[in-house]
Amino acid sequence: MNLQKAYDVIIVGGSFAGLSAAMSLGRALRSVLVIDGGSPCNRQTPFTHNFLTQDGQSPQHITETGKAQVLKYPTVSFCEGMAVSGMQTADGFEIETQQGEIFKAKKLIFCTGIADQMLPIPGFSDCWGISVLHCPFCHGYEVISETTALLGKGNTGFGLCRLISNWSKNVVLFTNGASDLSEEQASKIAGRKIQLVETEIDHLEHENGYLQKIVLNDGSHWKVNAMYAPVPFKQHCDIPASLGCNFDEHGYIDTDEFRRTSVPGVYAAGDNITTYRAVSYAVSSGSIAGITCSKDLIEDEF
Repeated sequence: MNLQKAYDVIIVGGSFAGLSAAMSLGRALRSVLVIDGGSPCNRQTPFTHNFLTQDGQSPQHITETGKAQVLKYPTVSFCEGMAVSGMQTADGFEIETQQGEIFKAKKLIFCTGIADQMLPIPGFSDCWGISVLHCPFCHGYEVISETTALLGKGNTGFGLCRLISNWSKNVVLFTNGASDLSEEQASKIAGRKIQLVETEIDHLEHENGYLQKIVLNDGSHWKVNAMYAPVPFKQHCDIPASLGCNFDEHGYIDTDEFRRTSVPGVYAAGDNITTYRAVSYAVSSGSIAGITCSKDLIEDEF
């Protein structure tokens, strides 16, 4: 595909939010370049759930279908590569890719997601998104009959116990050391018959990412098939920060309800702006960003 050097809009990130934004803009007759590095945060996740009409489909199937549909709009182009830097210019913005290509646009939309930081437990990263889970609304129904492990201490661990008790009645809380639970929290957990294990974890035994056992430092083990574990994250892309975008106290890009960032002409959508990580939300926020960007271009030009 022959790429131009200047576009109305560059979208950085071509997963659910980016594809949705591209569709809105393509239907608005805007020239759009989607730059995608091909590393979505859900790349290990076998199935997508809680997304109307696509429940049970693989993320790859949804993105491939979405890309094929978006490419039917002749003003939308794709560039496979990683955007590594960006700058503001007199008439818009420039984005440079890892390959050294430089593209210009009047507006930018960042749909770059976040990078989950894996816990230093052998086997953890292999199971992430498969049997070590982040969201019961996305994956809880599929493991309701399984013995379920929770990983967290203090308020985090207690919050997990309260939340996951809706999906499973056979729950074990692993705190990987001292629990840091208050007496009231420990009492409530015990009252729910949730077992508490404070021994540190040595490793996770699994088969192709499907959890089999949690092995502890004392040599004992627990047979479990699913685990919920919150992990820290960082922004997958540093360009919004370099452009001066504001971030909230949790580290997400700060946007208004129309997905405008604090920098005029820059928008953001998807996992990089919210704790609510779901395919349906990413698609929705991408659509809002694309529509808002299109309307702003129309107002600029009229």
